Amino acid sequence: MKLPEISILLLQARLWLMQRGAVTACAVLLCLIGGIAWLWHIPTAKMQRALEQQNNVALPSVSANLLGATSVERNMFNFYDLLGERRHPEQQIKTLFEIAAKNGLSLTKGQYKLAYEQNSRVYTYQIILPVKGTYMAVWQFGNQVLAAIPFASLDEISFKRDSITDNLPEARLRFTLYLNEGVRQQP
Repeated sequence: MKLPEISILLLQARLWLMQRGAVTACAVLLCLIGGIAWLWHIPTAKMQRALEQQNNVALPSVSANLLGATSVERNMFNFYDLLGERRHPEQQIKTLFEIAAKNGLSLTKGQYKLAYEQNSRVYTYQIILPVKGTYMAVWQFGNQVLAAIPFASLDEISFKRDSITDNLPEARLRFTLYLNEGVRQQP
């Protein structure tokens, strides 16, 4: 929608509410707030149930320390447990190359940088990849990487064309892999 269309809709909504009075305006506002709260609650409740199920499944295999842990400690344990292993980043690089090939993109070079975040005790493996291909192929590549590597984030994506006649834009994607030592962290 364009800005003039949005302003017209807002004006129409305002006029409609003014015709019906303050009580209707309050009722509509409360319905909107309730709808937003309900929509926010659904994914949060699903995530909470999934975490509870995961905790119930994982508890027998975890040490006795986790049984008495607070929910914050269990959440921290689950966070560290879901990270990738620092000693195997080549597996994720291989996955990146396979997904790129599947989308018709070729990765010829890249920049890789390993760092350690002292506060979170997490290793980050930053990958910058220049690729050339259609917009759709690049977006599919980015989405498929995020689905295949759950501990990855797509931090930046930019497109550039050298000229108007250039059919395929050049894209630059910056991924970050969040890794740990591969040893289960206890809360």
